[in-house]
Amino acid sequence: MTISLHATTDPALYTAGLLPYPALARAVAELLADASVTVPARQVLPLPGGGSLFVMPAHDEQVAMTKLITYTPGNAARGLPSIQGDVLVLDVATGTRQLLLDGPTVTARRTAAVSLLAAQHLATTTEGPLLVVGAGVQGRSHLEAFAGGLGVREVWVASRRSTSAEALAAHARHLGLRARVVTDANAALPHCPLVVTCTPASEVVLSALPGSGQFIAAVGAFTPRMVELSAPLCRHVAKHGTVVVDTADAAHEAGDLLQAGLDVAQLPTLAQALNWGPGAMRPAGPVLFKSCGWAGWDLAAARLALGQASR
Repeated sequence: MTISLHATTDPALYTAGLLPYPALARAVAELLADASVTVPARQVLPLPGGGSLFVMPAHDEQVAMTKLITYTPGNAARGLPSIQGDVLVLDVATGTRQLLLDGPTVTARRTAAVSLLAAQHLATTTEGPLLVVGAGVQGRSHLEAFAGGLGVREVWVASRRSTSAEALAAHARHLGLRARVVTDANAALPHCPLVVTCTPASEVVLSALPGSGQFIAAVGAFTPRMVELSAPLCRHVAKHGTVVVDTADAAHEAGDLLQAGLDVAQLPTLAQALNWGPGAMRPAGPVLFKSCGWAGWDLAAARLALGQASR
């Protein structure tokens, strides 16, 4: 069976329909417990003009996939998406193409689902308010994931562009949430036990020190040079709380933590945190979950999408 996104006039909508957030978070957890999963290092090819080409393969015993996307930061000024590309899903036994998914939609939804899974296991307060710093694609996906998977009912939005912030707040209200736009993320931080930073990571956007019980998911920075969180904030959480990274690859990718001088290789990963036990081992103090991305998350999305499509 081959199912193509080209069978629909809206590839993003088609892909999103196959990847509901709560189910995708469960799929991520299942993948982390699957010893058959193989994920080689992703290839990043710099492109003329400042963009990058990402090649991210992975497979298990039945499914193989490759995500091929471009990341072009300058596209924001052109009115174009920063991330473009596709996810190709193949049958391991026959090599047959089974599914073709919209790459940016997979990226947005699996990233938010990974943050959701981390929050489900590590956050002490899950009803919110949720502070979203950055009102782009990742801001929207995280808002939807936390509302659908944690039961968040109130969201505060901070963005460099007021029009983007207002648009995301309007989307939150459309989903039945209470929403407000704030101009100072640092001033808003003490009022929000859940925080997500999802900016282009070209500068520090959050520097206030979180208190005990606060959960921060930082997803914008995925290279050593990128940064969203101040070095004192990162060191504060490392000293007084818990820092968890999505995978061991963060040791050479997590710009926020590397620039803070932390020994990222010694930090627990999400897979390890899931084995701490439900509730019993929730960390004391603030929690920082640093996500850099991994092709394994795309494989989890591919496996879920195949199951959804076959129904």
